[in-house]
Amino acid sequence: MFTEANGHIEVICGSMFSGKSEELIRRIKRAQIARLKVQVFKPAIDQRFSLTDIVSHSGFSIQAVLVNEAREILEKLKNDTQVIAIDEIQFFSKEIIKICQKIANMGKRVIAAGLDQDFRGEPFGPIPFLLAVAEKVDKFQAICVICGASASRSQRIINEMPAGYDSPIVLVGASEYYEARCRKCHQVPKAVLV
Repeated sequence: MFTEANGHIEVICGSMFSGKSEELIRRIKRAQIARLKVQVFKPAIDQRFSLTDIVSHSGFSIQAVLVNEAREILEKLKNDTQVIAIDEIQFFSKEIIKICQKIANMGKRVIAAGLDQDFRGEPFGPIPFLLAVAEKVDKFQAICVICGASASRSQRIINEMPAGYDSPIVLVGASEYYEARCRKCHQVPKAVLV
């Protein structure tokens, strides 16, 4: 059992539309109810629903601090903070792994949420490494829009990248670009295999 005196890392992962951000917000609110000092961060690249808030697909939200790079989390971390929550952690470089471990080693609770797979069904960014070093991992699933089974993958439903995107992997969006799919119904477009 984890206590507030023990630093640790929790990872909430899964496909798009599986409730990751909603669960992150729920855990943040519970920590706030317990009168713990909480800081919430999100990558500046994620401006889908709000510039300053983490917003779930079901409409729940909580204010967050925008950061461009993982190291900014350490720079903005207050000494008395007990719980650090980070949404869309897959958008950070692998530096985020060391930062999460450093914060946990300081005796703080780190809650990270993000996609564990990219649209190709392959491990996404730093998430596989965070899963390996975390004390607690919860993998959420959505519902496949094709067959209704449990969905563990995010299906990209557009063929061409919109203007302004350099990487064929990172495309920030919601239902206009993605659907939840199960393993059987998920398809990787051959034109974007990298």
